[in-house]
Amino acid sequence: MKVILLNGSPHEQGCTYTALNEVAGALLANGIETELIQMGKGPVAGCTACGACKQTGRCIFADDPVNEALEKMEQADGLVVGSPVYYASPNGSIVSFLDRMFYAGNCFAYKPAAAVASARRAGTTATLDMLNKYFSISNMMVVSSQYWNMVHGSCPEDVKKDEEGLQTMRVLGNNMAWLLKSIEAGKAAGIPLPEEEPRKRTNFIR
Repeated sequence: MKVILLNGSPHEQGCTYTALNEVAGALLANGIETELIQMGKGPVAGCTACGACKQTGRCIFADDPVNEALEKMEQADGLVVGSPVYYASPNGSIVSFLDRMFYAGNCFAYKPAAAVASARRAGTTATLDMLNKYFSISNMMVVSSQYWNMVHGSCPEDVKKDEEGLQTMRVLGNNMAWLLKSIEAGKAAGIPLPEEEPRKRTNFIR
């Protein structure tokens, strides 16, 4: 089993990475493979709703790692998305990234997912709420911890002193590992995934 960890910070080994690394350590201790995808510092285009991805399963913009992440998610069993807090919301680049990845892909249903937020002080719960919406519209199982999935600090050294935050990350990793193993055990016992209904699209105004 494998979990993709998506680092939405432009800093490769900053606060968000430190939090994700703690989650990864717990997953690895439970025998779950992990792979970190670094979004990087380059610009990430927003979705233009062109609809081309509905024919190909890939975003028409190929100048960033969105399609690479989609390919990896097709083979992965779970997803953890981490973001720093910018003005009480996720990094704008990770929002553009997820808009396009989730709009283009159909590989997310029934896979566990979790969001992680990193902030100096505030805006974490709003960030988590926004990130979790990608999962909850995609039939994913949102994984929680014993506290909201957040760490605090202005630099990685600060985050490493946030004992409660790091513990929250480890519990998150353990919970995701348990859920992944439970899903695997269910499959082995012959319990099928829920049968999906054809989607209906209803406008609020008719």
